Amino acid sequence: MKRFTGIMIACVLMGGTAFVWADTSKDQARDALAKQDGDTDAQQALEEVFEAAENNYSLLKKGEKSLTYSFSYSYFGDQAIDLNVSGSVISSASVSPSLNHSFTNTFSFDYGLLNNLTASVSLPLVAKFETQEDVTGYGMGDVSLSLRWQPWPVVPGGLNKTLFANFSTATGDSPYEIIIDEELSTGSGYYSLGFGGSVSKVLDPVVLFGSLSYTHNFNVDQLHQVRGGRQLEAVEPGDSYSLSGGFAYSLSYDVSLTTSIQGSFSEESVFDFTDTVQTINIGTDEDPQERIVILDNKATTQESFSGVMNFALGVRVSPTTIVNVNAGFGLTEDSPDMLVGFSMPLDISGLKRFDEE
Repeated sequence: MKRFTGIMIACVLMGGTAFVWADTSKDQARDALAKQDGDTDAQQALEEVFEAAENNYSLLKKGEKSLTYSFSYSYFGDQAIDLNVSGSVISSASVSPSLNHSFTNTFSFDYGLLNNLTASVSLPLVAKFETQEDVTGYGMGDVSLSLRWQPWPVVPGGLNKTLFANFSTATGDSPYEIIIDEELSTGSGYYSLGFGGSVSKVLDPVVLFGSLSYTHNFNVDQLHQVRGGRQLEAVEPGDSYSLSGGFAYSLSYDVSLTTSIQGSFSEESVFDFTDTVQTINIGTDEDPQERIVILDNKATTQESFSGVMNFALGVRVSPTTIVNVNAGFGLTEDSPDMLVGFSMPLDISGLKRFDEE
């Protein structure tokens, strides 16, 4: 059954753009494939699968390059209640559905700095649409940079361990700088730095994997956004923690299935608004006195937890191309109701030939 391991590991490498999945290496799969008599053709086929399946979660040999395109769609559904109150009597009430659609096209370029160190850059292009206020948002998302490092050599049958670091920029349209109810943001609005590690183990014909990460979000100040009649001056976004795991099963050389689950916990965020000056009458009619009080306007969001279940299918459509399709759904109120997407490697053989010249 070891010859089925390759396509299975290739499927583990897929996953959606909104989440971090377990890192795996084609070296691990090559070592796990114990070549048998008469398996020459099958071995060659698996080698081609590895080359086609390399994406932004694989480690490349020194000097190697890979380019991956991925598309993802997420849907959030909610209900908005409008009440008309006259005194203590509700004169009318209406429920309006609020539907949020997000489309993301991501191009990821990987480069092997060393045999066990890979650098990556991801460029997302985002389009959003919200039905309640009929507003849209288009543009570049937050460009991210990452490093993945395997400090320990891969041992056949052993535990594959990878460390990674991610830096996300604030290149997208910030939610703290747009005009509320007229525009939608395409980015987070702040810089973030994350660290984590992942593990995977081959139990032919199954691959088990897991990942744990921590992300620190940097504060944002010098804002001048009007929200609810007040001016937002600064934001202290809370840090987040993420845990994911799952397994992949090889159905054949050309088809594999992956099931995974991810949970993400976000700490509370603090919003600083312009201080409000209020005058309070503390005297009497005969002796009027006033006191000026400066109110420190701070708003705090609650801690949130997001959970997502994801299913992925990897299909080899040609000897050099594997298309990965995934679908998922949210498990908590803070999660998207539905997620779908796909990814595939792009041919950059022309770039490789240019470098060789």
